[in-house]
Amino acid sequence: MANGLPFSQAADAPALRAQGVDQSRISADPRRGTEVSLTSMLSIADLELAAQRRLPSSVFGYVMGGAENEVSLRSNRKDFDQWRFLPQALVDVSVRSQATELFGKRYDSPFGIAPMGVASICHFDGDRALARAALRANVPFVLSGASTTPLEKIAAVCPDAWFQAYLPSDRGVIQRMLDRVAAAKISTLVMTIDVPIASMREMELRNGFSIPLRPSTKLIMGGLAKPRWMLETLVRTLLRQGIPRFENFSADKGHRIITAAKGDHRAGRAAMCWDDIRWIRENWKGRLLLKGILRPEDACTAQRIGVDGVIVSNHGGRQLDGAISTIDALPPIVAAAPQLPVMIDSGFRRGTDILKALSLGAKFVFVGRPAMLGLAVGGEAGVVRALTLLRREIDVNLGLLGCPDISELSRDFLQRRTDSGFDQ
Repeated sequence: MANGLPFSQAADAPALRAQGVDQSRISADPRRGTEVSLTSMLSIADLELAAQRRLPSSVFGYVMGGAENEVSLRSNRKDFDQWRFLPQALVDVSVRSQATELFGKRYDSPFGIAPMGVASICHFDGDRALARAALRANVPFVLSGASTTPLEKIAAVCPDAWFQAYLPSDRGVIQRMLDRVAAAKISTLVMTIDVPIASMREMELRNGFSIPLRPSTKLIMGGLAKPRWMLETLVRTLLRQGIPRFENFSADKGHRIITAAKGDHRAGRAAMCWDDIRWIRENWKGRLLLKGILRPEDACTAQRIGVDGVIVSNHGGRQLDGAISTIDALPPIVAAAPQLPVMIDSGFRRGTDILKALSLGAKFVFVGRPAMLGLAVGGEAGVVRALTLLRREIDVNLGLLGCPDISELSRDFLQRRTDSGFDQ
């Protein structure tokens, strides 16, 4: 028991039904070729296997792939193994808490849902499903600027939602977008700063996937091979919503996802610099976060400018291949910007991953692919399942660490592997 909520497998379904989420929904288990309930999914890895069976290869590759040789994608995972736990013995852990306060709001867990573009290709009305799941779990949800649901509709579903923007250096365009976000009463703006130009995502290209979506034999055959996805996601979307549009790149109505914008939607981002961030800080009255920080000196600059927080991120290994893993980038950034809440994303799949980041000084963690995989497998209920799995793992491992309250985590709970063994 933690925060008054049960975490045992047997207790999962009743607890979630009490929240209005039915986790008895059926999803495919690729290991057995049978249909199983979401409650039989015991880890994010199980959800990944089920999502691979359900999604067309092009869509699954978009969700899971990285840039070029995917070096950063792999490093984000393997570098967690460089940190090992030092548990405390004989500590009373009969009552445990993972509740975390961030920007004056108390959340039930120390992680939220990271921004993910084109979520609705994984499940019908995917953006709203993610938002509703976050609301039910009482964790933050960050709507991607590359989403297909107008941010105003997300704010109506989840009033505490954050918005992540891809903005050019054109201050007229920026001001109109700031006005739109403010009018929607969204108070937290997340500026992604690590996508000045598009990266090379070879897996997507090989699978026939691109943005905008270009009909091709490979793309069409991949969809036909997954009839359930075709009916429940593609056909349902077309019948009920028409061809989706990118609704949130700017203040104007976006272009359809199968047609190119008038000028690349990335146009102008390559020219953005710190002066633009200073201008945004002066003209945006809400909370301002920068996502994509990997250098301590950049965190220092953000702190001087007066941003409200930074997110250590390498875009899940989807931008600069060979960039440092976020778990390795984290400690020097925390040390360099002591006045800022330092958050982190990229590569998180287990509750222990989250505990390691918090022990190294992160204030909060955001997860992307785990939520997207849950969405693909079971819609809103699948996202809730993914969040429940991570939350339960955190609870169990807090007890095993001898740390009853997540606020007590520190570097003292970790050792780092070196060439000669482990250092404290």
